[in-house]
Amino acid sequence: MKDQGKKIAVLGGGASGIAAARLALAGGALVCIFDTAEAERFSDTREDLRVVGIEMCCGSEALKAPVDVDLIVVSPGIDRETDLVKSFLATGASMISEIEFAFQRDDRPVVAITGTNGKTTTTELLTHLLNANGKRAVAAGNYGKAYSEVALEDAWDVVVLEVSSFQLEEIDRFCPQVSVWMNFAPDHMDRYHSLDEYRRAKLRIFENQSAQDTAIVNAEDVPEGIVAQTVRFSAFGAQADFTYEAGEIFYHGKALVDFTSGKLHGRHNAENMMAAMAAAHAMGIVFEDMNDALLEYEAPAHRCEKVAEIDGVVFVNDSKATNLHALESSLRGQDEKVVLIVGGKNKGLDYSEITERVTAHVDQVLAIGEVADSILAVWQDQVPCQKADSLQQAVESAFKAARSGQVVLFSPGTSSFDMFSGYVERGECFKNFVKQIKPQIGEQV
Repeated sequence: MKDQGKKIAVLGGGASGIAAARLALAGGALVCIFDTAEAERFSDTREDLRVVGIEMCCGSEALKAPVDVDLIVVSPGIDRETDLVKSFLATGASMISEIEFAFQRDDRPVVAITGTNGKTTTTELLTHLLNANGKRAVAAGNYGKAYSEVALEDAWDVVVLEVSSFQLEEIDRFCPQVSVWMNFAPDHMDRYHSLDEYRRAKLRIFENQSAQDTAIVNAEDVPEGIVAQTVRFSAFGAQADFTYEAGEIFYHGKALVDFTSGKLHGRHNAENMMAAMAAAHAMGIVFEDMNDALLEYEAPAHRCEKVAEIDGVVFVNDSKATNLHALESSLRGQDEKVVLIVGGKNKGLDYSEITERVTAHVDQVLAIGEVADSILAVWQDQVPCQKADSLQQAVESAFKAARSGQVVLFSPGTSSFDMFSGYVERGECFKNFVKQIKPQIGEQV
């Protein structure tokens, strides 16, 4: 067994950390999980792990790193600058990310998808395309299962990984057969010292690829130094292999699919479809066999999801918009001006960067969360703005402000951790608050 007798420390007791610990155990390692959260948080989990032979060290005790560690596996949510990571690096042991750990222990082909926005939809759609054409594919990584969990399973032919910059920070030999670069925009400035540092982390997806591999990239932002065969896509007029015109997707000038006949909407989703098609083609699927699967696919929840129409006002849940680029993309896809609910955690983003887009597409702003005051300071001279004390208050105020035929767009433009456990809980709360609105002149649908 690959890890027989090794002492492996896994940093982080979340899903990816636990999966990495189980993979290490299966390889014959002596493994312990270290997490600075208090033990009460893991009361049930710790006992389950102890039964199978995995120890968990919590709270302040987790900072006391053993001196005889052979390998450190770090979960993506843990910053290298934390005391936990620093205490383990002081042992001199090598540290790798969870996706690197799994990659070294699994020999199935990998398609890895990164970018600031569009990763999840593209990951889902590609997985759907591969399965529809006889290749047993599983979505994993930053979406779906942890890669280490997949590495323990025999049910799959292809691993489709959504990978974040956090997961790519500590790779070594990680090399996807197909890499996908969706786009790049400012995000996670609470983790990185500069935009360039954030970009360099994402660009690591290409660094181990050879000329036999494939890199699929947005034609509006083609990274330099790619060695792999490059395929380009664009729905906004840039010169590319995959293009979009009059509702159809083309490859080298040949029409492949009528995008408007499917269940996705907006040019940004046309680019997601192009990227998925390019990746499936690189994995051996011919374009003629993709059409039915493309047209039947529905976008994931919390991504420009229509929730309800009440008295002619349409409520759209885009809780997955956790950065300004995603917010801007959502606004650009609207035909009429919207009432916008925005805000959440203060990640150090500069909202003035999208002021022009906001003034062009927004009638009124409802700002929430710890960044609300900053939003008002930037936009209140350009468009009517109001601060709401809660998401529920914002929903109620937005309904009062909207006119029949208008959209109330919930596209926060930042993360949710000041108010919610994540974008999913935030989006579900938005939908529940919408359902509580009582129609005045019509019926909810």
